Amino acid sequence: VQLQASGGGLVEAGGPLRLTCAASGNIFRITVVGWFRQAPGKQRELVARAASGSGTTYGDSVKGRVTIYRGNSKNTVDLQMTSLKPEDTGVYYCNLIQTDYSGETRSYWGRGTQVTVSS
Repeated sequence: VQLQASGGGLVEAGGPLRLTCAASGNIFRITVVGWFRQAPGKQRELVARAASGSGTTYGDSVKGRVTIYRGNSKNTVDLQMTSLKPEDTGVYYCNLIQTDYSGETRSYWGRGTQVTVSS
């Protein structure tokens, strides 16, 4: 499974941005999709995740400002962000967990897309 994140860029504080994660390859049964981010010198943290049968979860620092949802294209998931703050700056990674045809659960990561919020 390959994950391609796109949509990152430079945005002014207060502005919106939408990220898209496109999954390809041997997709069988996706159980969780999510977005994480990592700022320079900091650990990777959860932004949003959607789990089959468990609903969505958002990181405390972004609650009320981001929404994760299925994209318009097949096997895509979008992250809509609003009211962006400089502290939202970082590399945003897409994560997918699926159960493959043999029943094994695997986690996949994309390369990430840079989001920079200017003050």
